[in-house]
Amino acid sequence: MTMNSIKILTAAARAARLGGFTAFALLASALATVPAAAQQPEPWQMDLQAPHSSLMAQLTAFHDFLLYIIFGINIIVLGLLVFAVIRFNEKRHPTPSKRTHNTTLEVVWSVVPIFILMVIGVFSLPLLFASDDTVDADMTVKVIGRQWYWSFEYPDQGDFTFDAFRVPDDQIKEGQLRLLSTDENLVLPVGKKIRVLVTSSDVLHSFAMPALGTKVDAVPGRTNEIWFNIDKPGMYYGQCSELCGSGHAFMPVALKAVTQAEFDAWVAKAREKFAAADEEPAPRPVRFARNDAPVSASVR
Repeated sequence: MTMNSIKILTAAARAARLGGFTAFALLASALATVPAAAQQPEPWQMDLQAPHSSLMAQLTAFHDFLLYIIFGINIIVLGLLVFAVIRFNEKRHPTPSKRTHNTTLEVVWSVVPIFILMVIGVFSLPLLFASDDTVDADMTVKVIGRQWYWSFEYPDQGDFTFDAFRVPDDQIKEGQLRLLSTDENLVLPVGKKIRVLVTSSDVLHSFAMPALGTKVDAVPGRTNEIWFNIDKPGMYYGQCSELCGSGHAFMPVALKAVTQAEFDAWVAKAREKFAAADEEPAPRPVRFARNDAPVSASVR
């Protein structure tokens, strides 16, 4: 599935929110089994990444709804400014009014913003509550932020753990992305409600996956949680979104979404692979730039 196809699907989804739900449903069902193209930032990108979770679809709809409200407010404020400049300039209004109060006007500009905030609250609060609804999750994965890489734990699949490091620029292979690809992917199944526990072993980090509507801080000594489901197989990319030190720009998240059968097969191999690695732990080098000079530091 090409990026253009995803953009067309996203545009159709937004059109469906205003009407034509049947047409969009047919289009969505036709593309439901097609793998998603890699979800990543694009040059000159002017919009959010295409939603690939039910939570992100709601966030995108709410984002577009707020844009209409903001646009309307800007037009009204601009109109009032233009009216004031034309109506009350010195030539047309040489003698300024000494009136200091207007009860009707004051009531209007107090009540209207309150009404707007109430409308926003009606739509935002259910979305906020939905983002915290981790009940009845199909599986749990734990994410640990470190300086400067991520560790992933699978407590429901044998409790194995592995680290994911950014692929250095001189080792990038065909199909991998600079600053986004990692040597190990976070592998998760599609169509499942996944609870994500997020914490940190050192400083503040932030686990962010834009296409899945996920962004949660990783705080030392605290475990935050969020959930998402993934609608299509494919590669999804995110990054640490909290300034965490000199290696902040070099700790991406590469998530590979697969079918349940593929996930089960991967888990069987991962148990053996990472269990063997845990028997002989060894620090792995992380390359990062400090004062414009390449430095190799072993962190664990």
